[in-house]
Amino acid sequence: MKKLIYLVIIYGFNCLPIKKNKIFLFSYYGSQFGCNPKYITDYIYKHYPKNRFDVVWAFNDPKSKSHLKHFRKVKTMSLRYFYELCTSKVVITNYRTTALFVKRKEQYYIQTWHSSLRLKHIEKDAEDVLPTSYVKMAKKDSLKCDLLLSGSKYSTSIFKRSYWYDGEIFEHGTPRNDLLFKSNPNMRAMVLEELNIPSESKVLLYAPTFRKDNNLEVYDINWPGVVEKLKSKFGNEWTILVKLHPHLISESKKLIYGDNVRDVTSYDDIQELLLATDVLISDYSSLMFDFSITNRPCFLYVPDIEEYTAQDRKLYFDIVDLPFISATSNKDLLEKIGNFQHEQYRRSLGKFLKQVGSYENGEASKHLLKRIDDICYGKTGKRSEEMYEAV
Repeated sequence: MKKLIYLVIIYGFNCLPIKKNKIFLFSYYGSQFGCNPKYITDYIYKHYPKNRFDVVWAFNDPKSKSHLKHFRKVKTMSLRYFYELCTSKVVITNYRTTALFVKRKEQYYIQTWHSSLRLKHIEKDAEDVLPTSYVKMAKKDSLKCDLLLSGSKYSTSIFKRSYWYDGEIFEHGTPRNDLLFKSNPNMRAMVLEELNIPSESKVLLYAPTFRKDNNLEVYDINWPGVVEKLKSKFGNEWTILVKLHPHLISESKKLIYGDNVRDVTSYDDIQELLLATDVLISDYSSLMFDFSITNRPCFLYVPDIEEYTAQDRKLYFDIVDLPFISATSNKDLLEKIGNFQHEQYRRSLGKFLKQVGSYENGEASKHLLKRIDDICYGKTGKRSEEMYEAV
């Protein structure tokens, strides 16, 4: 009944005129101000006149974002939310849209996705382990899509095979990675200050992905040992930041942290954390590929590699073929940190990025906004109308 009411509201608002310069954005279903939609918004704010675009964001809790002043905000699933969504010219998200986005022929839907490259199988390649309801939603979402962003030739090949999408792929990199090409000491200082970390401290970020059973035992890193090893290898005092996957935000407090370890799972913008990070530890998360832009050390802690690839997701790369240094136990991890060779690592990174054909160059937002400006004020680049009849 609730869905029926929503659809009546949507079809009513879909009869209203579209505002040609209105851009509607949301990230991870309204849970945050982050990822590619955030950096698209920031680029508009910094490089375009105030009234060039009418930018609207949807949040589950708009009051928590009241400090963000340079765009309008609506609460997800509210009457205003549906009005703004239905009358926007451009819709931008980083995840799949549901059946409650009934796209109009005049609208232009940009799917930024949420990684430049991925290690885990996605979409059709992982169809056997994905919920049937998600697969159905994903297929419908792909039919609505007008533009899909790609960070590399390798990603483009994955999308063409697995995304249930035959439209245009925009091969100019991912907007959220533009930040990592810049030397931005002021941003780093801001992040450290917000987290109450001394400016002279070095930062290690631990950002693993989730497991389908939400198992926390795989996150059993020996933090005192890691801190001592980092001190002996790189010098300085170290602060450990732990950011679990958004799926685990309610579970993060269950992990035991020490004096030098902070839980930052609720921090909205992972790119800001990456900018402030000196060393990254991850596992199967695509963050490793974003962080590679910085040329800073990245280690993969994968004690469950055999179980994960057998039961959770298969991988696009053999983990030993990646330039990132992998460890399967705490002892192994400490040894790998102690034996780290930066020049060899940098050479491996460069070779890998050339192999995958990276499009990342710090100008993804610039290229995308040129397209968006054309959509709103000039060329449309629309997909054929018969695509909409199946949505």
